[in-house]
Amino acid sequence: MESGKSFLALLKRLGIHLFLWVLVLLFFSFFLGLEAGSFSEKIGFSAFLLPVTILTTYVVIYHLIPRYLLPKKYLRFALYSFYTLVVSAVFIIISAFYAFVIALKLEWNESLPISKSIFYIMITIYLVVVIASAFSLLKNNYTSAAKNEELKNRILEAQLKLKEQELHYLKMQIHPHFLFNTLNTIYGLSLSNNAKTPEMILQLSELLDYILYQTRKPVVKLKDEVNHIRNYIDLEQKRFQDALSINLDIDPIPEHLEISPMLLLPLVENSFKHGKDAQGSLRIKLHLKITGSNLNFEIINSKAEKNPVSESQGIGLKNIRRRLEILYPHHFELKIHNLTEEFRAFLYVNLHQNPQKIE
Repeated sequence: MESGKSFLALLKRLGIHLFLWVLVLLFFSFFLGLEAGSFSEKIGFSAFLLPVTILTTYVVIYHLIPRYLLPKKYLRFALYSFYTLVVSAVFIIISAFYAFVIALKLEWNESLPISKSIFYIMITIYLVVVIASAFSLLKNNYTSAAKNEELKNRILEAQLKLKEQELHYLKMQIHPHFLFNTLNTIYGLSLSNNAKTPEMILQLSELLDYILYQTRKPVVKLKDEVNHIRNYIDLEQKRFQDALSINLDIDPIPEHLEISPMLLLPLVENSFKHGKDAQGSLRIKLHLKITGSNLNFEIINSKAEKNPVSESQGIGLKNIRRRLEILYPHHFELKIHNLTEEFRAFLYVNLHQNPQKIE
């Protein structure tokens, strides 16, 4: 099957070349033939000049251009072009001599019109070579551009797949943290037969639906992300009870704003997980401001003392930053301040910029 296609392609290519050389033959007959000569005499005269034209053209476009000009070996290209010019000129003179004597049956010393001069014949033949070379260069440039574009697309596709895998891995890191912490909360309350345990199980099911299914979408409503933050905070309030002091300052959320899922919720979870002070109390302040399409999110939690960020906390923050770099390149800012008595996380995201189409 492939050999058949190759053979048809070869026949097509040969047919195109044959057609073009027939046009060149007619061109020679019009410009190089005797003004008063018959059509057969003009064709006969031009036919003697066609072989040297074909040979010179193919040497230039299939040897000199690809081997020396395109690889930028300009000195060799100039040298071998000069050799080709000299050799072809000799063959043009010989061909023209036979064309005059044999095809036109003229004596060499007979006065000839200027249109039959050797110089004019050379100019005409080299014009054909130059035109063919120019088309060859254009074709090479187009082919190179097409190959470069294809290579670029393959590289981008490979990078996209790598980012898809990386983003999936980052999300898989987030899910176990939520499940583990929330189940711990419910388990602690169930031991005391708390009447709010069924309500918490219902809230957990809503969180699980969001974490396991909604996060598969490239974007979710910002309002939904905030609602699940409230849901999570409500679960934690039931666990910490009087030990928790939380201050929420959340602007009304426009319906049209969307965000990549699970960007804000991990920061809230991080505050509850690492926010206890030396007395076992937990103080959290959460501010969410909307200015046009700009989201400003800040969360501040208490901490026991100024220690280096724990390993799990560091991994979680690096996880969020990496996801932001993938989804909102150049359109986010994440600042972390590990102070003596509190830990601050500030996130700015321009929600007007849609997340990169990776998921």
